[in-house]
Amino acid sequence: MTLDPNIISDYNSRHLAAHQRKLSYWTQEVATAEPIIQKLIDFQIAIPSWALGTGGTRFGRFGGGGEPRSLEDKIDDVGLLHALNRASGAISLHIPWDIPTDVAAIQQQASSHGLVFDAVNSNTFQDQPDQSVSYKFGSLQHVDRVVRQQAIDHNIDVIRHGIALGSKSLTVWLSDGSCFPGQLNFRKAFERTLSGLQEIYAALPDDWKMFVEYKAFEPNFYSMTVGDWGSSYLYANKLGPKAYTLVDLGHHLPNANIEQIVAILLNEGKLGGFHFNDSKYGDDDLTAGSIKPYQLFLIFNELVDGMDARGMSHTKDLGWMIDASHNVKDPLEDLLQSVEAIQLAYAQALLVDRTALEEARDANDVVTAQEILQDAFRTDVRPLVAEARLRAGGALNPLGLFRQLDVRQQLINERGLKTVATGL
Repeated sequence: MTLDPNIISDYNSRHLAAHQRKLSYWTQEVATAEPIIQKLIDFQIAIPSWALGTGGTRFGRFGGGGEPRSLEDKIDDVGLLHALNRASGAISLHIPWDIPTDVAAIQQQASSHGLVFDAVNSNTFQDQPDQSVSYKFGSLQHVDRVVRQQAIDHNIDVIRHGIALGSKSLTVWLSDGSCFPGQLNFRKAFERTLSGLQEIYAALPDDWKMFVEYKAFEPNFYSMTVGDWGSSYLYANKLGPKAYTLVDLGHHLPNANIEQIVAILLNEGKLGGFHFNDSKYGDDDLTAGSIKPYQLFLIFNELVDGMDARGMSHTKDLGWMIDASHNVKDPLEDLLQSVEAIQLAYAQALLVDRTALEEARDANDVVTAQEILQDAFRTDVRPLVAEARLRAGGALNPLGLFRQLDVRQQLINERGLKTVATGL
């Protein structure tokens, strides 16, 4: 489905007066409004191919119909999101789910939507029909060199696909670990994993990055071989300057201080990027900002502060990606909500008076420091985000237009009610 720009223009014209009333305070009273709007226009968030279909649990999956049947359908869906919000200008592919049969045609299709290819993701957490040995007991950590080599070869193959598409980074998430005490020699598993990562790292082009993702638990509930930011940081340090830690917001134990983790990794030059989602208990993969919006703001507060201190580009120097899997929402509506939540947290962080905050810290004025942060968080920046979308050619209210057009029904009419997204 392709969205006619005239539809967006007509929709915006009907809501423009109300939007301008809300925006007037910002344009008349806040000196930083224009720089924030421009930064929001420039800020792009990659959409993962696996989030475009309905997710599920081990108890069941309830498809919503009209799901993408192919890589081409997935690109069209991300193109639709980008047309609505002008902030989803990249797609992150998962191999082998998303191997293109015609690279040139896929590149042309993506370009027609204004999309680029973000990080490519390997998959050694599932057995594929054509593989010779199983990952049941791990991949890069496996005691059998044949299994480890299969995982290494797969990751190198993923890099080749990424090069062909114009990607510049590889995300490695390993489900490796153990379910019971005594099952695994932790030291040997670490060394085997490091050795495999080193072989994959050696295959990276000079201008690529490797993101080493970590997870506290699941599918192994006793230990994970890359179980926390410390182990990921160790791997990244040992691998070299092209390796970084990837922070998935759901991959932590409850109440972890993710904003502090982010600040330390950024300070050490080893923060590679994010998988945005939200959680109540663990790796819940919920809509970004739906459970802990203040935490999301605090993370962006550290990001803005740390990136500015290091002279980093907000748009290019870190990887901004969503990672979600939901069972009850329309996947495209969920992604529209997540992108906006990320934009709101980013805009709020840009509002923080950093000079005043440092003065309060230096004076040990805890109350004032808290007030500065909470004042920014409690500020309604939705008019700024909407204005950024408007100037970029998107809809003032992407979700509102999505529903007005009954997009899901149109996709069902086009693709069928019983389609299941590839890879799920």
